[in-house]
Amino acid sequence: MALIRCENVSIGYEGQTVVRELDFSINVGDYLCIVGENGSGKSTLVKSLLGLKNVEKGRIIYGDGLKKNEIGYLPQQTDVQRDFPASVYEVVLSGRLNSRGFKPFYTAADKSMAAEKLELLGISDLAGMCFRDLSGGQKQRVLLARALCATKTMLLLDEPVTGLDPIVTAEFYQLIRRINHDEKIAVVMVSHDIESAVEDASHILHLQEKMLFFGSAEEYRESRVGKSFLSGAEHSVSDGGESNV
Repeated sequence: MALIRCENVSIGYEGQTVVRELDFSINVGDYLCIVGENGSGKSTLVKSLLGLKNVEKGRIIYGDGLKKNEIGYLPQQTDVQRDFPASVYEVVLSGRLNSRGFKPFYTAADKSMAAEKLELLGISDLAGMCFRDLSGGQKQRVLLARALCATKTMLLLDEPVTGLDPIVTAEFYQLIRRINHDEKIAVVMVSHDIESAVEDASHILHLQEKMLFFGSAEEYRESRVGKSFLSGAEHSVSDGGESNV
Protein backbone atom coordinates (compact mmCIF):
# COMPACT_ATOMS: atom_id res chain seq x y z
CA MET A 1 0.00 0.00 0.00
CA ALA A 2 1.19 3.55 -0.79
CA LEU A 3 2.29 5.78 2.08
CA ILE A 4 0.54 8.71 0.40
CA ARG A 5 -1.83 8.72 -2.55
CA CYS A 6 -3.05 11.92 -4.23
CA GLU A 7 -6.26 11.47 -6.22
CA ASN A 8 -7.27 14.32 -8.56
CA VAL A 9 -5.93 16.86 -6.07
CA SER A 10 -6.20 20.61 -6.67
CA ILE A 11 -4.73 23.12 -4.21
CA GLY A 12 -5.28 26.86 -3.94
CA TYR A 13 -3.45 29.78 -2.39
CA GLU A 14 -5.15 33.08 -1.51
CA GLY A 15 -8.22 32.22 -3.56
CA GLN A 16 -6.32 31.12 -6.66
CA THR A 17 -5.77 27.51 -7.74
CA VAL A 18 -2.02 26.87 -7.78
CA VAL A 19 -1.87 23.22 -8.83
CA ARG A 20 -4.64 21.04 -10.20
CA GLU A 21 -5.51 17.46 -11.07
CA LEU A 22 -2.58 15.76 -9.35
CA ASP A 23 -2.56 11.97 -9.39
CA PHE A 24 0.48 10.23 -7.94
CA SER A 25 1.60 8.02 -5.08
CA ILE A 26 4.60 7.73 -2.75
CA ASN A 27 5.60 4.26 -1.62
CA VAL A 28 7.82 2.87 1.11
CA GLY A 29 11.48 3.62 0.32
CA ASP A 30 10.77 5.99 -2.59
CA TYR A 31 12.97 9.03 -3.22
CA LEU A 32 10.69 11.52 -4.97
CA CYS A 33 11.96 14.87 -6.20
CA ILE A 34 9.40 17.57 -6.96
CA VAL A 35 10.67 19.97 -9.60
CA GLY A 36 9.31 22.90 -11.58
CA GLU A 37 9.64 26.63 -12.09
CA ASN A 38 9.13 29.16 -9.29
CA GLY A 39 5.46 29.51 -8.44
CA SER A 40 4.56 26.10 -9.87
CA GLY A 41 3.08 24.93 -6.56
CA LYS A 42 5.87 22.76 -5.19
CA SER A 43 5.96 24.14 -1.64
CA THR A 44 2.17 24.43 -1.56
CA LEU A 45 1.91 20.73 -2.36
CA VAL A 46 4.37 19.83 0.41
CA LYS A 47 2.31 21.79 2.95
CA SER A 48 -0.82 19.95 1.81
CA LEU A 49 0.92 16.58 2.20
CA LEU A 50 1.73 17.63 5.77
CA GLY A 51 -1.89 18.58 6.42
CA LEU A 52 -0.95 22.26 6.87
CA LYS A 53 -3.07 23.32 3.88
CA ASN A 54 -6.43 21.93 2.78
CA VAL A 55 -7.05 20.74 -0.76
CA GLU A 56 -9.70 22.39 -2.90
CA LYS A 57 -10.60 19.24 -4.75
CA GLY A 58 -9.77 15.54 -4.66
CA ARG A 59 -8.22 13.82 -1.68
CA ILE A 60 -4.89 12.89 -0.10
CA ILE A 61 -4.95 9.37 1.35
CA TYR A 62 -2.45 8.19 3.97
CA GLY A 63 -1.76 4.46 4.02
CA ASP A 64 0.40 1.79 5.62
CA GLY A 65 -0.25 3.25 9.07
CA LEU A 66 1.27 6.65 8.24
CA LYS A 67 -0.11 9.64 10.16
CA LYS A 68 0.40 13.27 9.17
CA ASN A 69 2.12 14.06 12.47
CA GLU A 70 4.61 11.25 11.85
CA ILE A 71 6.18 12.86 8.78
CA GLY A 72 9.56 14.51 9.31
CA TYR A 73 9.68 18.00 7.80
CA LEU A 74 12.63 20.25 6.94
CA PRO A 75 11.13 23.55 5.69
CA GLN A 76 12.76 26.18 3.54
CA GLN A 77 15.40 28.15 5.39
CA THR A 78 13.25 31.28 5.16
CA ASP A 79 10.60 29.46 7.21
CA VAL A 80 13.00 28.43 9.95
CA GLN A 81 13.95 30.43 13.01
CA ARG A 82 17.70 30.20 12.66
CA ASP A 83 18.77 31.87 15.90
CA PHE A 84 17.29 29.40 18.41
CA PRO A 85 18.71 30.25 21.86
CA ALA A 86 18.87 26.50 22.52
CA SER A 87 21.46 23.76 22.42
CA VAL A 88 21.80 21.44 19.44
CA TYR A 89 20.55 18.55 21.58
CA GLU A 90 17.44 20.51 22.61
CA VAL A 91 16.65 21.41 19.00
CA VAL A 92 16.98 17.79 17.87
CA LEU A 93 14.95 16.50 20.83
CA SER A 94 12.13 18.93 19.97
CA GLY A 95 11.45 16.75 16.93
CA ARG A 96 9.71 14.36 19.34
CA LEU A 97 7.08 16.95 20.34
CA ASN A 98 4.33 15.78 17.97
CA SER A 99 4.56 12.17 19.12
CA ARG A 100 4.69 13.05 22.81
CA GLY A 101 0.93 13.52 23.12
CA PHE A 102 -0.13 14.80 26.54
CA LYS A 103 3.01 13.66 28.33
CA PRO A 104 4.59 16.67 30.08
CA PHE A 105 8.16 15.42 29.76
CA TYR A 106 10.35 13.72 27.19
CA THR A 107 10.69 9.98 27.77
CA ALA A 108 13.90 7.97 27.90
CA ALA A 109 12.98 6.65 24.44
CA ASP A 110 12.70 10.23 23.12
CA LYS A 111 16.13 11.11 24.50
CA SER A 112 17.62 7.91 23.12
CA MET A 113 16.25 8.67 19.66
CA ALA A 114 17.70 12.20 19.74
CA ALA A 115 21.12 10.82 20.62
CA GLU A 116 20.78 8.20 17.88
CA LYS A 117 19.98 10.81 15.20
CA LEU A 118 22.87 13.01 16.31
CA GLU A 119 25.14 10.00 15.88
CA LEU A 120 23.60 9.08 12.52
CA LEU A 121 24.35 12.53 11.11
CA GLY A 122 27.80 12.75 12.65
CA ILE A 123 27.04 15.72 14.90
CA SER A 124 27.15 14.17 18.39
CA ASP A 125 30.12 16.42 19.18
CA LEU A 126 27.89 19.48 18.62
CA ALA A 127 25.19 18.41 21.10
CA GLY A 128 26.11 20.96 23.77
CA MET A 129 26.70 23.88 21.41
CA CYS A 130 24.23 26.72 20.91
CA PHE A 131 22.33 26.23 17.66
CA ARG A 132 22.69 29.84 16.54
CA ASP A 133 26.50 29.62 16.73
CA LEU A 134 26.70 26.90 14.07
CA SER A 135 27.60 27.23 10.39
CA GLY A 136 24.87 26.96 7.77
CA GLY A 137 25.77 23.36 6.92
CA GLN A 138 25.85 22.35 10.59
CA LYS A 139 22.44 23.95 11.16
CA GLN A 140 20.96 21.98 8.28
CA ARG A 141 22.32 18.72 9.73
CA VAL A 142 20.80 19.59 13.10
CA LEU A 143 17.42 20.39 11.55
CA LEU A 144 17.58 17.18 9.53
CA ALA A 145 18.26 15.24 12.74
CA ARG A 146 15.26 17.01 14.29
CA ALA A 147 13.07 16.00 11.34
CA LEU A 148 14.29 12.40 11.63
CA CYS A 149 13.23 12.36 15.29
CA ALA A 150 9.65 12.87 14.11
CA THR A 151 9.48 9.91 11.74
CA LYS A 152 10.37 6.32 10.99
CA THR A 153 8.79 6.41 7.55
CA MET A 154 8.92 9.65 5.53
CA LEU A 155 10.92 12.89 5.24
CA LEU A 156 9.70 16.01 3.42
CA LEU A 157 12.50 18.41 2.50
CA ASP A 158 11.76 21.82 0.95
CA GLU A 159 14.82 23.20 -0.89
CA PRO A 160 17.19 21.88 1.80
CA VAL A 161 20.49 22.97 0.20
CA THR A 162 19.61 26.59 -0.61
CA GLY A 163 22.48 28.87 0.42
CA LEU A 164 24.94 26.04 1.12
CA ASP A 165 28.29 25.92 -0.64
CA PRO A 166 28.96 23.14 -3.20
CA ILE A 167 30.99 20.92 -0.86
CA VAL A 168 28.42 21.11 1.96
CA THR A 169 25.64 20.57 -0.60
CA ALA A 170 27.30 17.40 -1.90
CA GLU A 171 27.72 16.10 1.67
CA PHE A 172 24.07 16.85 2.45
CA TYR A 173 22.87 14.98 -0.65
CA GLN A 174 25.05 12.05 0.38
CA LEU A 175 23.37 12.05 3.81
CA ILE A 176 19.91 12.01 2.22
CA ARG A 177 20.87 9.11 -0.04
CA ARG A 178 22.14 7.16 2.94
CA ILE A 179 19.03 7.85 5.01
CA ASN A 180 16.81 6.75 2.13
CA HIS A 181 18.84 3.63 1.34
CA ASP A 182 20.03 2.45 4.75
CA GLU A 183 17.20 3.64 7.01
CA LYS A 184 14.49 2.77 4.43
CA ILE A 185 12.87 6.18 4.90
CA ALA A 186 10.90 7.58 1.97
CA VAL A 187 12.21 10.99 0.90
CA VAL A 188 10.16 13.72 -0.78
CA MET A 189 12.36 16.67 -1.78
CA VAL A 190 11.48 19.95 -3.45
CA SER A 191 14.51 20.95 -5.49
CA HIS A 192 15.74 23.46 -8.06
CA ASP A 193 18.84 21.33 -8.59
CA ILE A 194 17.33 19.16 -11.29
CA GLU A 195 20.58 17.44 -12.29
CA SER A 196 21.22 16.17 -8.76
CA ALA A 197 17.54 15.33 -8.40
CA VAL A 198 17.58 13.05 -11.42
CA GLU A 199 20.85 11.48 -10.32
CA ASP A 200 19.67 10.66 -6.79
CA ALA A 201 15.89 10.26 -6.98
CA SER A 202 13.92 7.14 -7.80
CA HIS A 203 10.96 9.21 -9.04
CA ILE A 204 10.33 12.71 -10.40
CA LEU A 205 7.17 14.82 -10.14
CA HIS A 206 7.32 17.85 -12.45
CA LEU A 207 4.77 20.56 -11.75
CA GLN A 208 3.68 23.55 -13.76
CA GLU A 209 0.18 24.34 -12.50
CA LYS A 210 -0.59 20.72 -13.25
CA MET A 211 1.37 17.49 -13.34
CA LEU A 212 3.58 17.57 -16.42
CA PHE A 213 5.29 14.34 -15.46
CA PHE A 214 5.26 11.64 -12.81
CA GLY A 215 7.36 8.51 -13.11
CA SER A 216 10.83 7.08 -12.60
CA ALA A 217 13.93 9.24 -12.92
CA GLU A 218 15.03 7.10 -15.86
CA GLU A 219 11.73 7.70 -17.65
CA TYR A 220 12.00 11.41 -16.90
CA ARG A 221 15.38 11.64 -18.62
CA GLU A 222 13.83 10.25 -21.79
CA SER A 223 10.57 12.23 -21.61
CA ARG A 224 9.87 15.37 -23.63
CA VAL A 225 9.43 17.39 -20.43
CA GLY A 226 12.61 16.03 -18.86
CA LYS A 227 14.77 16.60 -21.92
CA SER A 228 13.52 20.18 -22.21
CA PHE A 229 14.07 20.96 -18.52
CA LEU A 230 17.42 19.20 -18.25
CA SER A 231 18.77 20.96 -21.35
CA GLY A 232 18.03 24.30 -19.71
CA ALA A 233 15.68 25.33 -22.51
CA GLU A 234 14.17 28.71 -21.78
CA HIS A 235 10.75 27.87 -23.13
CA SER A 236 8.44 25.89 -20.85
CA VAL A 237 6.64 22.75 -21.84
CA SER A 238 3.02 23.21 -20.85
CA ASP A 239 0.78 21.61 -23.44
CA GLY A 240 -0.17 18.13 -22.35
CA GLY A 241 1.25 16.21 -19.42
CA GLU A 242 3.14 12.99 -19.34
CA SER A 243 2.57 10.43 -16.65
CA ASN A 244 3.96 7.01 -15.93
CA VAL A 245 2.07 5.97 -12.82
